[in-house]
Amino acid sequence: MSSQRDVKQRIDSVKNIQKITRAMEMVAAARLRRAEQRIQALRPYADAIRRMTRQAAEAAENVPNIPVLAEREQQNNVGVLLVTGDRGLAGAFNSQILRAGTRAASEHRDQGQNVVWYASGRRGVSSLTFRGQDVAGAYTGFTDRPSFADARNIASDLMAGYVDEKVDRVEIFYNGYISPLSQEVRRETLLPLQEASILGEEEEEQEQEEPDQQRALVEYEPDPEEILKRLVPDYVEISVFRALLESTASEHGARMTAMRNASENAGELIDDLTLEMNRARQAEITQEIMEVVAGAEALS
Repeated sequence: MSSQRDVKQRIDSVKNIQKITRAMEMVAAARLRRAEQRIQALRPYADAIRRMTRQAAEAAENVPNIPVLAEREQQNNVGVLLVTGDRGLAGAFNSQILRAGTRAASEHRDQGQNVVWYASGRRGVSSLTFRGQDVAGAYTGFTDRPSFADARNIASDLMAGYVDEKVDRVEIFYNGYISPLSQEVRRETLLPLQEASILGEEEEEQEQEEPDQQRALVEYEPDPEEILKRLVPDYVEISVFRALLESTASEHGARMTAMRNASENAGELIDDLTLEMNRARQAEITQEIMEVVAGAEALS
């Protein structure tokens, strides 16, 4: 059995760790509230961009003439963007994205396709590098609070790779935010636009409920093709930015939950160690009493 001093030192060590995990939980909770507000502010704009892009694509007659919208007959190279965090201590937040991306890459390779990796966040970049994968685009240092400029930088590389035919398809993997306790891995296709999910969830539900409702006629000036050229980059940038914001909120929620669980586990460990220390104290007292009794009997 450990001595009373050893157990007390372990208790003090666990208490110090518990203070750190509680502080990290409070910081994550504060950052989560701000991330939720940014998502709520972006979602209406993102849905509007997606709706306008879809309507312009339906009205356009020469979509293949737009380079970024040209659909390839054979998709030999698939670009995969993994959206992870710069830091750990967030439970399975990063690992589940890496598993989903690796699983998708195996599916593409089974179909004879090459995978071109892009990664946002140090965890994703370091994991891919450790596994010997070449990362065509690495974006780090902003996952706690991503800006639209960060999303534009990523989207620009993805669109350039598609136009230059380095990739024939672009997929993105990120953690979609549902609640502080729940996140889900989402897999979306950004390019080609013909295969992308350009409808927001609310609009999809509305169209399913009212399929026979006649849509308003829209007159385009200039022509739909020219408007589509301007809308598509905005659509890709907004889609990437939304994924970054969703991932940030998910990361803060996952870290808050992980730190709360760590604090609770530390409390349970402290209780167990306190009980062990009390037993050690009782054992020492009993030993001292026995020694006193033995000495008294020897003197008598």
